[in-house]
Amino acid sequence: MDRRQFLLAGSSLVAAAPFAPVLAQAPVAARIGYIPIIGTAPVFVAQGEGWLKEAGIAASFTVFESGPNMIQAFASGTIDFYLAGIAPLAVARSRGVDVRVVAATAIAENVFVAAPALAKFFTPGAAPAAAFKAHKAATGKAARLATQPAGSVPNTVLQYWLWEVAKAEKGDVEIVPMGIDATQQAVLAGAVEGGIVREPALTIVQTRNPGIRLIAGGQELFPGQPGTVVAGSGAFVTKNPEAVQKLVDSLVRAADLIAKNPDKAAPHVGAALGKGIVDPALIRKALVSPASTFEIDPRKIIEPSRAMQAYQVKLGSLEKELPFDGLFETQFYERAVKAAG
Repeated sequence: MDRRQFLLAGSSLVAAAPFAPVLAQAPVAARIGYIPIIGTAPVFVAQGEGWLKEAGIAASFTVFESGPNMIQAFASGTIDFYLAGIAPLAVARSRGVDVRVVAATAIAENVFVAAPALAKFFTPGAAPAAAFKAHKAATGKAARLATQPAGSVPNTVLQYWLWEVAKAEKGDVEIVPMGIDATQQAVLAGAVEGGIVREPALTIVQTRNPGIRLIAGGQELFPGQPGTVVAGSGAFVTKNPEAVQKLVDSLVRAADLIAKNPDKAAPHVGAALGKGIVDPALIRKALVSPASTFEIDPRKIIEPSRAMQAYQVKLGSLEKELPFDGLFETQFYERAVKAAG
């Protein structure tokens, strides 16, 4: 057989052979860092419903105590997505960390609660500043208020409320920085007189001790208060735009499910945040709490985020206002809403 006959014979065999199956595309690994609050619920609902898997996203999760702590892991490349408050991200970007906010998940999450020792001074009609002053007069000590570290959203909104809204005297309160779980435990134990909490901590502490009072809601603390966001590393977003789009698509579906069927959403959230030790009914209650407002549209938090950053400069937790150019990538949400009809 000459060379020409050999090639013809080979091509005939290939034509006669059945087509080989197309190899399935390997899932995209997405390492997601998060803080354990109800504002992260849309991501865990999307995971629990199997929508991320269907989208070809193999998600893994790592819990952190605060957004500023998570930034270190994000900057080192050990996580691909940041799921926490907006405040630390512009700072990170100014330091060369390429981060892109692709979606929000919740707004107005942070609320202020008072433990019984302080709550009794918040009498009907009493201004917050007067309540803090009365506590100081009665005890001889400033009210200790727990919140996350300087530069975080909880810390910023607490200070905004204290100094700009309530007009409290600085000698009447003491801000005590600590992590999310520590704040919850400190409020329950009476180790502090009050603190900034988010769901499910609000429902947990009030269920365990009805004497703990909600004093100021999210919009009272900081108008338009920006909350939890989903931010991806620039490298991940650039390399995997389809995966990012499907992730945001799933978040839109998840927020809709939470609103329409919280009973179905609650087990997914409880599995992630409660680790099987928090009553599912409590998680369900937290999902529909006045402190839980789920919002996926990142466009709605851009201007409030600028206002928050300006206040951080005033506080001194940020040296100067930083440009938001390139921080928000809203096109993923815009496509998701268009596709959802």
